[in-house]
Amino acid sequence: MTILKIYTDGACSGNQHDENIGGWGAVLTYGSHEKDLWGGQRNTTNNRMEMTALLEAFRAVNRDNQCIEIYSDSAYLMDCFRKKWYVKWLANGWINAKKEPVENRDLWEGLLPFLQTHDIRFFRVKGHVNLASKATNKEKLYEQFVIWNGKDFRFEDFLLVTNMNHRADALANRGIDEIRGIIPKK
Repeated sequence: MTILKIYTDGACSGNQHDENIGGWGAVLTYGSHEKDLWGGQRNTTNNRMEMTALLEAFRAVNRDNQCIEIYSDSAYLMDCFRKKWYVKWLANGWINAKKEPVENRDLWEGLLPFLQTHDIRFFRVKGHVNLASKATNKEKLYEQFVIWNGKDFRFEDFLLVTNMNHRADALANRGIDEIRGIIPKK
């Protein structure tokens, strides 16, 4: 069975400031087919852009019951799904462990239905890794990747996933640049 792989990233220039610009990017691969998605938004957060990237990628999937692998450098996003934080949030009426309302509830509510219609596995990636730099210890980064995701990944898989994360990051930055008017919108 062919696995749909989704690589996502979000970015926010001026994160946590009132006037900021965020961008999101996603790369979907299915066999030899690839699709790039990106966009941007004003007055947002990095976490919202990370979540939006995944939500927009899910919305681009045109059939149910897909076997999907998600790769993201967002610990917030990956931990929610891998540690199933959302189960307690739902049981507690969208109240988190700190007894506060869950942030980004609107996006979580948009993401959760996809868990019911697809077989999804989530994998964590280290973001902003410069594989071309001689100073980068690729073997150590690969070891961390395996600790996060299991031993099923070869070193070549790690390199591919890291490069795809860079591509998603570039798309997120394209979304920011479009909002800024640096490049024309798609």
